[in-house]
Amino acid sequence: MAGNGTQQAAALRFEESARRIAENARYIAGGVNSNFRLGMVPGPLVFERGEGAYLIDADGNRIIDYYCGMGATVLGHTPKPVIEAAQRQAEKGILFAGQMPIEYEAARLICERVPSAERLRFGSSGSEVAQAAMRLVRAATGKRIIVKFEGHYHGWFDNILWSTAPGLNAAGPEDAPTPAIGSRGQDPAAGDGLSILGWNDLAALEARLARGDVAAVMMEPAMCNQGAIAPAPGYLEGALAACRKHGALLIFDEVITGFRLGRGGAQERFGVTPDLTIMAKAIANGFPVAAVAGRADLLDLFADGVLHGGTFNAQPIAMAALVATQTMLTPEHYERSSVHGQRLQDGIRAILAEAGIKAQVVGFPLMFHVAFGLDAPARNYRDVARADKVAYSRFAHALLKRGVRALERGAWFVSSEHDAAVIDRTLEAVRGAARDVAGRAA
Repeated sequence: MAGNGTQQAAALRFEESARRIAENARYIAGGVNSNFRLGMVPGPLVFERGEGAYLIDADGNRIIDYYCGMGATVLGHTPKPVIEAAQRQAEKGILFAGQMPIEYEAARLICERVPSAERLRFGSSGSEVAQAAMRLVRAATGKRIIVKFEGHYHGWFDNILWSTAPGLNAAGPEDAPTPAIGSRGQDPAAGDGLSILGWNDLAALEARLARGDVAAVMMEPAMCNQGAIAPAPGYLEGALAACRKHGALLIFDEVITGFRLGRGGAQERFGVTPDLTIMAKAIANGFPVAAVAGRADLLDLFADGVLHGGTFNAQPIAMAALVATQTMLTPEHYERSSVHGQRLQDGIRAILAEAGIKAQVVGFPLMFHVAFGLDAPARNYRDVARADKVAYSRFAHALLKRGVRALERGAWFVSSEHDAAVIDRTLEAVRGAARDVAGRAA
């Protein structure tokens, strides 16, 4: 391990992680508890602990982490006020099957900060609250169809896991996508309530809504599951207006963008307020909290015949973590963290260009995306799908060997703990990894 904190390509090895994954696969299927933890090179890692912007793995490697818990840890891995708040609440009890004042405080904070949130209900995961939102809009409108977009992810349930990352050979024509199932064993009839479109195409959306059978349009307001793509100018405004015209509702999935693009999420950043919003991940810095929020008349249907339940909804320890997290997410936090995130993004772009690697580095200060092989920034899923994923995977592996962990799908998440020194070390690793990839290509 180098004295300046940057590890050389030969310094990091991952045999102990591999051994533990293989050994424990006899108890846990595949050795992991989410399929999204599979498929990374050299394989799934086992971590002993986190410290700020770093993770320490089973082999003793100290790794700068840009997974940030898949975007959840906006304050880093060990924010002291959040941990202390959870500990204090744990001493009062774990679960009551009733209400506690802390959940009302948590709800008030979210409703004050998120423009669409007149009311809310808490859940435990983004997948779960996406289901709640779909049930609400169908009850409110009496219609069945949900418009969903290619590349957007709203959870792993059968009725919504469609066209999240389809191969282009299976996706059909761009102006009339073929719905693509997401898993073996998925009920093929479960997608009957969906209509799949390409994102950022307002004319296509308006034409589909004109048929009059759509309950809601559900989208990531900035496409961050695949890429980090901003909406085209006027797209969100046009989508909302078209929904209003044709009697449909608009749902923003802010599971990734919420509390990462700003304290009020993408809807505050872009100035468009949907009817409903789903949130998770950074809402409580990695504690299992999710929420569906929006218009009061819609949320109040949960008290008028629309079922929403969950043993762990508003779990008190998680609620305490949410309150502490939201207290730390000040305007100053975003201003300070964004400086470092933007410097990292700009630095990666410059280093790749200097190494002769064609790439697009785009997005937002605390969440951006790197795509190899593209001539221009992606506008939608089809563009992202044409990136050179093999070359980028080699780049991500070269980074990992140098002590920097970045998602192989190209996403980079930045926390408040990624300070100037961490960015310096990261950019040094990026230079080395870029030399490796450029040399191999040559």
